[in-house]
Amino acid sequence: MDKDIQIKTVFEFDLNEEIRHHLQPLLCECFGEDYPEDRIYFKQMPHFRFLAYNHSRLVGHTACDLRVMNLQGKAINVLSLIDVCVSSEMRSQGIGSRLLLESDKFCRNRDIDFIVLFADQGDLYERNGFKTVQNRCKWLKINDRNLTTRGIGYELIPELMIKSVGEKEWNEGELDLLGYLG
Repeated sequence: MDKDIQIKTVFEFDLNEEIRHHLQPLLCECFGEDYPEDRIYFKQMPHFRFLAYNHSRLVGHTACDLRVMNLQGKAINVLSLIDVCVSSEMRSQGIGSRLLLESDKFCRNRDIDFIVLFADQGDLYERNGFKTVQNRCKWLKINDRNLTTRGIGYELIPELMIKSVGEKEWNEGELDLLGYLG
């Protein structure tokens, strides 16, 4: 793991133009042509972000939402991770794991039950204590291009991964995200 990597926590309202200027190309590089070129979020602005820097260069990112979700009729407090990414030239150097560790540290001594994310490739997350779960999800469908509501989605999403960071147990069954699919 590179000792020159520093992780900074930045709240959304504290993002300045310099950070935005470096963040947009990183997100577009990592998520391709599907990522909006005119903003630094996909569907909703996150509450805060973990930003990984190699010296002064932005090389990694995780967006975070604090949310309440409904799991089988019971409220759970969740840190939802969105747009976890590392620049292509810096991958396989432990930066993704460092970003995930930062989310673990954030959850300590806070009223958060689970870290939740949706992963196209689960290897990194499994190595960092996440597990794939089989829950039928309900969420607000948002058209990311024109930022409009399209309806309610309701299906099993195989990319759903969780990590327990509190005392509650995860149950299979319905998970109502009480908002958008992050």
